[in-house]
Amino acid sequence: MTKSEIAQAFSNGDFDKCFEYLTDNTIWNTPGEQLLTGKQEIETFCKSISNYFDSVTTNFQQLNVIENTNCVAINGTAEFIRDGKSISFVSSCDVYVFHKNHSIKSITSYCITERPTV
Repeated sequence: MTKSEIAQAFSNGDFDKCFEYLTDNTIWNTPGEQLLTGKQEIETFCKSISNYFDSVTTNFQQLNVIENTNCVAINGTAEFIRDGKSISFVSSCDVYVFHKNHSIKSITSYCITERPTV
């Protein structure tokens, strides 16, 4: 997989496709929420997210993918639907930094959950 394909799969929640690109030194930072370090910690969290994704219908939209030599940035939205009703809508930007061998050095995820309108 190319760096862009790895990043797009991860941002779409297709985590299993990306696990081989994680290392014991990979860092996943979601500022203001959590900091995960290492392949095992990140995989465990991804599996819990996948379980959540299995409980809802997801509508992911990738709006932009920007790539340079060792970095891919993706912004987009995600809507989560249960029983035909939107339960959450998130705007996000994920920034991936890669080593030369395509392993992931770091991921920084900025997520904004939009408040429901009343």
